[in-house]
Amino acid sequence: MVKAIPDHPLKILHLEDSLADHGLAKAALRRSGMAFTLQHVDTLEAFQTLTANEPFDIILADYRLAGFTALDAWRHVAQLPQHPPFVLLSGAIGETAAVDAMRLGIADYLSKDDMVRLPHVMARAIEVHEARTMREHAMAELAASQRRLAELTEHLQTSIEQERAAIAREIHDDIGGALTAVRFDIAWIGRHTHDPAMQEHATAAAEMLQHAIGASQRIMMNLRPPILDQGLVAAVQWLASSFERRTGVPTVLRMSSAVVNIPAEVQLVAYRTAQEALTNVAKYAAPQRVHIDLADSEGVLTLEVADDGCGIEPAMRDKPKAFGLKGLLERARTVNGWLDISSQPGKGTSVILSVPIASRDNASDEGEPQ
Repeated sequence: MVKAIPDHPLKILHLEDSLADHGLAKAALRRSGMAFTLQHVDTLEAFQTLTANEPFDIILADYRLAGFTALDAWRHVAQLPQHPPFVLLSGAIGETAAVDAMRLGIADYLSKDDMVRLPHVMARAIEVHEARTMREHAMAELAASQRRLAELTEHLQTSIEQERAAIAREIHDDIGGALTAVRFDIAWIGRHTHDPAMQEHATAAAEMLQHAIGASQRIMMNLRPPILDQGLVAAVQWLASSFERRTGVPTVLRMSSAVVNIPAEVQLVAYRTAQEALTNVAKYAAPQRVHIDLADSEGVLTLEVADDGCGIEPAMRDKPKAFGLKGLLERARTVNGWLDISSQPGKGTSVILSVPIASRDNASDEGEPQ
């Protein structure tokens, strides 16, 4: 008994214009002990009708038939969804023709002179076909899962940015305003009291309030800086100057133009990429200098943040909780972009974001990002 054959009787379609050869094939299958049904056709029209309307487990076909070849039949079968394996069962057609046929997707070739091996060839063709089908199904499932993950990531990023903007507005309108009002009241108390102890407490309270106001402004800027409304160039300039002022590391910014006209979602991804990259540099790199390059030439927005610091160990990039770098990769995918991170221990790190964008003319027609 041949292995790798389904438990149910095999439904076989035999395309053959010789009744004698059809009989030989049927006899070979009977000797193998397999359960099967064998349907015979000898014209291309009948073959096309059957395969379009009935499922088969496998197709056997002679190569040369009256007025057509097995390749004509295969072209029809190959267009069908979930088509069965297709095996050439023919006389001497030549090695070159057999190889060319298999390159087109035909499962296997067997000479009629070796009919005893037909059950084995069929079992192998079915096994390979099932493995290929399972692999294609798994790949399709993986692609669908990746699409769902990308959609979820985009939704989460959008929700996060909306929440950031809402919190920034609340800090500005409510907390910032309340702190400023309290600061004025404390200052009034300090001016109108003659008690030295009261004046000292008022001064200390005013200083703490000023610190709180500065902290709220800094948090608000990190959440959603208003400078983003002035465009990506201004936002990256602010990031660079803020980083240099905070860390004392010289930061060089190079730009291809003073204005970059890109969609708002691309602008936000580029800004967050630069922000995260600079945050990582400040935390881990210990650099002597940082370079930021921003360009929008040849239909691609390119943002590079490079430092000459200690670099990233390969193990650090692959650790499960490296969410910062993974987040940048996912952000780039949400705008059909890609991220390249290159680093060598002791030689610094380069983070490059690339995003396809419309031409400058098209972008100008669309207007400034909102």
